[in-house]
Amino acid sequence: MLKRVVQLSFLLIGGTLGVLFLPYLFAMFAFTSRPMIENAYVEAILGAVILFLFSLFLTEPIVNFIKWIEERLLKAPIMDLLFGTVGLIVGLSVAFLVSFGLNAMEIPVFSAVLPILLSILLGYLGFQVGFKKWEEFINAFSNLRSTNTKKKEAADAADAPAPQKDVYKLLDTSVIIDGRIADIAATGFLQGILVVPQFVLTELQHIADSSDTLKRTKGRRGLDILKRLQNDDGPTVLITDEDFNDVAEVDLKLVKLAKKMEGLVVTNDFNLNKVSDLHGVAVLNINDLANAVKPVVIPGEEMHVVVIKDGKEHNQGVAYLDDGTMIVIEDGRSYIGQAIDVVVTSVLQTSAGRMIFAKPKGR
Repeated sequence: MLKRVVQLSFLLIGGTLGVLFLPYLFAMFAFTSRPMIENAYVEAILGAVILFLFSLFLTEPIVNFIKWIEERLLKAPIMDLLFGTVGLIVGLSVAFLVSFGLNAMEIPVFSAVLPILLSILLGYLGFQVGFKKWEEFINAFSNLRSTNTKKKEAADAADAPAPQKDVYKLLDTSVIIDGRIADIAATGFLQGILVVPQFVLTELQHIADSSDTLKRTKGRRGLDILKRLQNDDGPTVLITDEDFNDVAEVDLKLVKLAKKMEGLVVTNDFNLNKVSDLHGVAVLNINDLANAVKPVVIPGEEMHVVVIKDGKEHNQGVAYLDDGTMIVIEDGRSYIGQAIDVVVTSVLQTSAGRMIFAKPKGR
């Protein structure tokens, strides 16, 4: 089919060239019957026959060349062809504008030859640039758009408040066993990410596997608290395998990990609180929080308590509030087992808890 199309093209081109150029060729020779030869139909037939004879030798190479071009175009990516075509159109447009200027100058040789050369040269260059550089064009436009977007986002970010960074809060074994951390997290007062190191989890597992009934109960309670923290809609719980093999103590490992992660240590262990302070690591002590939310007791306030046992000092009695706060009652030993009214004399507040000193009312 392609071969027939090429041959037909040769016939049409030959007929057209015969009509255009054979009259000039006939004018150079003297023929006895020129009127018959100079007939347009005769000229078209002669031109078509002449070019058809050439097609017998040129059709096969032309068909092979067209097939080669077709194969190359089919294998080329669609974006290459698209941008190559755009580049070709741009190149031809520039060649047309330059040729228009040259025609206005009316220079015989340049006006006739240069437009053809410019069309071939600029068309080829435009196609090559579009064909090979389209990715750079797209990246340039993308970068320009991205730059404008980033500038807009930066301007919006400058006006908006800076987001707060999530602070890692590392839980120690004692605060997990204590269990109050789960209630605090459920209230929403504890923000950030709760981190449970693997060495703390291992220590908790050893406690849960202890032969001692009390320790085993505490360990299992700690595991239940961790499970509750993971299932609740509170802070995210992160289990990390980070460890310090050169350190044997779990508390020191926790302090080092807190320094490395730039986090806080959450504990109710008084000694760990002190060690963390020495290492410059911030601490959230659950006991401090519990003391802070306890009802304020001031000297001179009256309270009604039950004396439970005797104190360490001579003639002292000990009572407890509902929240577990210990009340030391001077001269209260004789009231053991009785409910009496006392007057607060002083309050001692420490990280280990709060202690209230009082005396029986009327003394």
